[in-house]
Amino acid sequence: MVTSELDNTLEDWERQVDELVRGISQITSLVEIEAIRVTWLGRRGRLTLLAREISPRIRALGALDPDTQRRAGTKLNTWKDAVTAAIEARKIKLDRAALTARLAGERADVTLPVLSGGAGHIHPISQTIDEIIAIFGEMGFAVAEGPHIEEDFYNFTALNIPPEHPARQEHDTFYLPEREDGSRLVLRTHTSPVQIRTMLARKPPLRIIVPGRTFRCDHDATHSPMFHQVEGLVIDRATHMGHLKGCLIEFCRAFFGVDDLPVRFRPSYFPFTEPSAEVDIGCLREGGQLKIGAGADWLEILGSGMVHPRVLLNCGIDPAEYQGFAFGMGIERVAMLKYGIPDLRIFYESDLRWLRHYGFVPLDVPSLVRGPLPAGAMP
Repeated sequence: MVTSELDNTLEDWERQVDELVRGISQITSLVEIEAIRVTWLGRRGRLTLLAREISPRIRALGALDPDTQRRAGTKLNTWKDAVTAAIEARKIKLDRAALTARLAGERADVTLPVLSGGAGHIHPISQTIDEIIAIFGEMGFAVAEGPHIEEDFYNFTALNIPPEHPARQEHDTFYLPEREDGSRLVLRTHTSPVQIRTMLARKPPLRIIVPGRTFRCDHDATHSPMFHQVEGLVIDRATHMGHLKGCLIEFCRAFFGVDDLPVRFRPSYFPFTEPSAEVDIGCLREGGQLKIGAGADWLEILGSGMVHPRVLLNCGIDPAEYQGFAFGMGIERVAMLKYGIPDLRIFYESDLRWLRHYGFVPLDVPSLVRGPLPAGAMP
């Protein structure tokens, strides 16, 4: 008696599900398809409620043999799968039909002119690098390049940086995993390794600048874990501190476009130069604004000095015969000062609105003939 009652219930539901599946194939609206899905398969759907109703009934009917219980559960799962498959198949057909109808109704006039995508802009970093190269190119400097991943020797040891120096610590420098011999490569922390490579590969006289990417563990409004530097190196028999001062004073005035820009040199310390000097330029701070030029304040922009004799010896150059000077500056820093960019991090956010405002049209590329743009110039 119990078994026949359950069989009758299952047969009745099977007829309903068969009729539903046949009906789904005739539906012409995605809205109706979704309504059927909710009605039959939703949280309060008919098949969902049926499963909740039959399960306790089966448990209460202890006289049912296990095969009958399994058959009832299998039926429920089969119905759900059948309804789900019918709905998905109909949705695919309706989606394709809608796409076909839309494409048939759309037309493209190939004779119309192509819409302009707008002119591209040169990034301020690229512009600044080109300006720096143009200025130093007029002074006879050649551009040198080197790898971003360096040996410890080129990045630290040859530059007279001792093992206990803070720059060698992991909180300041990116190291790669140890190699089999226990040594580790490093993401270069400055472009100075290129100076070492150049001195080892070529004999003096040398006159190079080294623009490129560098990497340090730092990130805030004025620092980035990846940034750009340009360094310069001059090695010959006659160069002295006066040449260093004349070179950098001329660069600062040409780059910022201020003929009478005040420039001063303050004694400082760097492991790879002796004597060493920080270079400041005159500025005026008023009303929260910074203006480059004559004023009551000073702003540090780069470091410099005469190449340390130990660095020359490490590169196989006799310091008794040759001497020279070196300098280095952050490209983002001087670009921010010249073009009034307040935050270093936005250089790398790929914001096209920012690039359209601060970028430069391609024809504004500096050259040895045109020179750099004046300070504050915008495209």
